[in-house]
Amino acid sequence: MSVRRTLAVAARVLAQIRRDPRTLVLLVLVPCLLMALLWWMFHDQPGVDLFDRIAPALLAIFPFIVMFLVTSVTTLRERSGGTLERLLAMPLAKLDLLLGYALAFGLLAAIQAACAVGVSVGFLGLDVQGPVWLLAVVGVADAVLGTALGLFVSAFARTEFQAVQFMPALVVPQILLCGLLVPRDAMPDLLGRISDVLPLSYAVDAMNDIAGSSSTGDVWQNLAVVAGFAVACLALGAATLRRRTP
Repeated sequence: MSVRRTLAVAARVLAQIRRDPRTLVLLVLVPCLLMALLWWMFHDQPGVDLFDRIAPALLAIFPFIVMFLVTSVTTLRERSGGTLERLLAMPLAKLDLLLGYALAFGLLAAIQAACAVGVSVGFLGLDVQGPVWLLAVVGVADAVLGTALGLFVSAFARTEFQAVQFMPALVVPQILLCGLLVPRDAMPDLLGRISDVLPLSYAVDAMNDIAGSSSTGDVWQNLAVVAGFAVACLALGAATLRRRTP
């Protein structure tokens, strides 16, 4: 593995995305607009402030979904165009390529998380008991997890449509079981055990811990689990990435 080559791949990906304004809008503005839409939906509802209850979980879910889609589709586009095969024909390790992608999308995720958290807390009045900056840190880690999972999935798809088809299998179950709809401790035992091995559950727990009154120790423990899943997905992606397009 070479740091110089990893940085070169990251710079190339960032330059490519900069020339694609639609992808930039999807990455940065869409999560902010979705949070604003959520606030608008619940603004005039009587009783419990549903926005404060649901928004932390969605701050974890939206970056995960967006980065999974963008990464998997971008990688498949480069494979179908032959770019990926030409890159891997060079003296470039698979891990250099995947880490370069993760670094580039990680930087974009930092911007995305800062914007989404800033809009939610600063403009929409999200009540957060813990450090606000820690919300952005968890958002970045969750977005990197989505990036790593998208890179891993792209190794098993031959078209962009096939990459999107992995969403119902890998992303939607995590959304249903992460605690957004039903608290994890209130789920049936089997579903609770399944939820315990899904990375998005720990990202949502971390966000809820920051918004609530839990100690930051619980947050860092959940964050470490999310980071571990991201590293594992990158390692699996490097192991399954083909140097030749079939």
